[in-house]
Amino acid sequence: MESLKSSLVIILLVFVSGVIQVKAAVNSVYCSNPASRCYGKYIECPYECPSTYSHDPKAKVCYANCDSPICKSQCKFRKANCDSPGSACYDPRFIGGDGIVFYFHGKSNEHFSLVSDRNLQINGRFIGHRPAGRTRDFTWIQSLGILFKSHTFSLEATKVAKWDNEIDHLKFTYNGQDLAIPEGPLSIWYSEEKDVKVERVSSKNSVIVSLKDTAEILVNVVPVTKEDDKIHNYQVPADDCFSHLEVQFRFFNLSSKVDGVLGRTYRPDFENPAKPGVAMAVLGGEEKFKTTSLYSADCNTCVFSAESGSDNQETSEIMEFGTLDCTRRSSAGYGIVCKK
Repeated sequence: MESLKSSLVIILLVFVSGVIQVKAAVNSVYCSNPASRCYGKYIECPYECPSTYSHDPKAKVCYANCDSPICKSQCKFRKANCDSPGSACYDPRFIGGDGIVFYFHGKSNEHFSLVSDRNLQINGRFIGHRPAGRTRDFTWIQSLGILFKSHTFSLEATKVAKWDNEIDHLKFTYNGQDLAIPEGPLSIWYSEEKDVKVERVSSKNSVIVSLKDTAEILVNVVPVTKEDDKIHNYQVPADDCFSHLEVQFRFFNLSSKVDGVLGRTYRPDFENPAKPGVAMAVLGGEEKFKTTSLYSADCNTCVFSAESGSDNQETSEIMEFGTLDCTRRSSAGYGIVCKK
């Protein structure tokens, strides 16, 4: 009997020790978004993803969901998810902040406002071609141009005839200067003011771009594959595999006047004409969203102003917490679904 009790005590001690070690291994994350009710709080990570970093690009990591009314952390993948709100992938297919899928084709070799808010402008350059007999271009998003405060940042998929997974196809610029970000997971670049961060998720072709307290952008570079070409009859030429971006956005502090191809779907009063369940719903409006360059905010619906990055913003225009339905989201915080 005494022997059995001793064994039970040893097992209990081992179990308790293991729990303490697991507990100690769990990190906390800090909510740095000043507009959140969770601002300034440290939130413990879930046991399923105890760390905010991982050398495995397929692993989930911990992040602070500052939009959560109860200030909780969540697990998220670190690569763009094309089936979640806030995504822009394929040719190109968007999933709005309202969760509704729609297509916006644009035109090849032109630029369009994807998101335009008073302190943030994100444009996309579209590439593609028009095979004989078609009435419109096949298009993909080749690059993003970002206006943030008084800075400019761009990332683009470089043009190649034949795709090679062993080659990095990403190019970056900041304030007009090329950036050399070393290859390899967890390679990180910060702007001088620490308000722009670029982190490689894998050694090549996947990054996360963070704009302090404003947005997080997950980006993959992919080609149009032979299988895609066969299914959709793109008729891809032999000298270009149309390497392009798969993008997933997460925004903070958007105003109620946000606009753009994707941005408008985050407005509380936006009624998406593309109804849920409609196959291949195409939204037009190219002329409303067209900009003259990757760094221009001169479209008919653009609302960005470089001066708006100051601290004198009118907070009354920012969407209040009460307008957000944080219970319907299934995308670990990517995209905001608003109640109608």
